[in-house]
Amino acid sequence: MEIRQLQHFVSVAEEQHFTRAAARLMVSQSGLSASIRALERELQAPLFVRTTRTVTLTEAGRALLVEAERILAQERAAREAVAAVQGVLRGTLTLGAEQCIAGVNVAGLLAAFRRRHPQVEIRLRQWGSAALAEQVAAGRLDMAFAYGTEADPEHLRSVALTSEPMTVLSHPDHALAASGAAPAPCDLGEEVFVDFHPDWGPRRVTDAAFAMLGVRRTVALEVNDVHSLLDLVGEGLGVAVVPRHFESKRPSLYATPLKETGGVVYETAALLPVPEATSPAAKALMALLEEETHGAHIDAGD
Repeated sequence: MEIRQLQHFVSVAEEQHFTRAAARLMVSQSGLSASIRALERELQAPLFVRTTRTVTLTEAGRALLVEAERILAQERAAREAVAAVQGVLRGTLTLGAEQCIAGVNVAGLLAAFRRRHPQVEIRLRQWGSAALAEQVAAGRLDMAFAYGTEADPEHLRSVALTSEPMTVLSHPDHALAASGAAPAPCDLGEEVFVDFHPDWGPRRVTDAAFAMLGVRRTVALEVNDVHSLLDLVGEGLGVAVVPRHFESKRPSLYATPLKETGGVVYETAALLPVPEATSPAAKALMALLEEETHGAHIDAGD
């Protein structure tokens, strides 16, 4: 099994089409097909179900994809490590981040990184924290800033950045503002909630806090960006439980702490592969982050 064959396999899996994959790899379609057939013969298993329009992974193909992506990420990290030893940091930094993550100003950090390492191409992807952890573990991302999920020690490690309590946001005319009292989850069971998709960090924290007390809640308005959440709360369509630093993003909303959370807080972390698979670019970004945090507090990004 050769690295080239794994590159061919991953490209076909991502494109779900031999012609598009061949164009992306700048190889002939016949050569690509022959490479995949040779890999299937070596593994003694079909990797794709082929139709006239598309190709899809078999069960064996799905199993290979996880390992192939990880191997290719390690191979790239090895090449970049050799270049780094020679005094030049180059290649690609593929970073993932959840929106408005606490503990790091992503835009400012990347700008400083580019000034220091201009030969490194920066790519940024935004997803929820669960998806980001999967992408890092699979080798598709060099690292990510996300909610501090429990790490898979074989493929993922988590470096804590910061933690903060949760806050309830509501319209200024809401009963919460009139009472002035900090509510507990049991006080909010009848409320209509605006919240993020289930794999977002703030949603996972809120779900855990309410589940711990056995309180059911209705998430009627589910969004995938921060400003939509704030807009919906601002129109009085529901309340939201969010990390405390969200308060500053819409001062017109009423904010009050959420109490009785059983110690559940919003924790953010840098998610990285295991040390031997961490790219030099990711290591350099973490080193820069440490410099910044020693020099001054890094506020949450917009």
